[in-house]
Amino acid sequence: MKIDMTYGSGGKQTGDLINQVFLKHFNNPILNKLEDSAVLSVSGTIAYTTDSFVVTPLFFKGGNIGKLAVCGTVNDLSMMGAIPKYLTAGFIIEEGADLEMVESIAKTMALTAKEAGVFIVAGDTKVVEGNGGIFINTSGIGEIIKGDISISGCKQGDVIILSGNLGDHHAAILSERMGIENEIASDCAPLHTIAKNLLDDGIEVHCMRDVTRGGLATVLNEAADQSGVSVEIWEDAIPVSREVKGFCDILGLDPLYMANEGKMIAIVKETDANEALEAVKRSPYGANARIIGTIQEGKGVRMKTKLMGSRTIDVLYGEGLPRIC
Repeated sequence: MKIDMTYGSGGKQTGDLINQVFLKHFNNPILNKLEDSAVLSVSGTIAYTTDSFVVTPLFFKGGNIGKLAVCGTVNDLSMMGAIPKYLTAGFIIEEGADLEMVESIAKTMALTAKEAGVFIVAGDTKVVEGNGGIFINTSGIGEIIKGDISISGCKQGDVIILSGNLGDHHAAILSERMGIENEIASDCAPLHTIAKNLLDDGIEVHCMRDVTRGGLATVLNEAADQSGVSVEIWEDAIPVSREVKGFCDILGLDPLYMANEGKMIAIVKETDANEALEAVKRSPYGANARIIGTIQEGKGVRMKTKLMGSRTIDVLYGEGLPRIC
């Protein structure tokens, strides 16, 4: 069944969409009240974030736009030392979208939210003219358990831990778009367990950041700029799967600049580095974590190459990689 403009009219079709799709899958006592606002129980300091998600195609190996929406919001909260608690989800649906597809996205969101331990407590739907596209806006609230984690908190001597292989999501999306047959799947995943492991183990974490659009190179440049330090990473320590490396070689891509949806960096005190690495690896999404570099005096980001040379890692300004969202 295709969605048409009547689903956005506020009448029976709107009610059916809410009740038969969203309430069916997002079912919880807060949302089920269908109030104008969700009344939430929180204590102490909270982290709050909002994001919007667009991707082509909507479904890909390893996930869909709904999984991206939940993981992206959960991860942003987790990177601030927060336990994610509540999400909202606003759907903008173009007429012509398949109702079964919308339900499949909602089902995936519900399963991912359950894995992350969060409730989707409020939302909205709008139907607009178009060609069957779907866009999702989310907001999230989490309770801060460690409040001094910041992109500006990196200190000279700190060690950088990357939670796993680079480039999987970017390569998966491009493969779908270009009709390239391979087994590369998106790394889309909630990273709350990695962050919680680090904090539960008493690691002195100065900065955490999920590595999304712009890739590792952009995140490290942001950390260097905001903290007033320089970053050195080591080429032979950067984990990239054989399949993604081959994909990049064919298309001339650099994994350092490719988007990810299930990777993060943790910048920790040098004396905690090995313990922190083990904490990351205890998560199912951190098994291939590596120590990839250090924080030093100076500015900018440089990479020590396998041939013991040095390469400046700048931020790309609109060129270099195809857009994937």
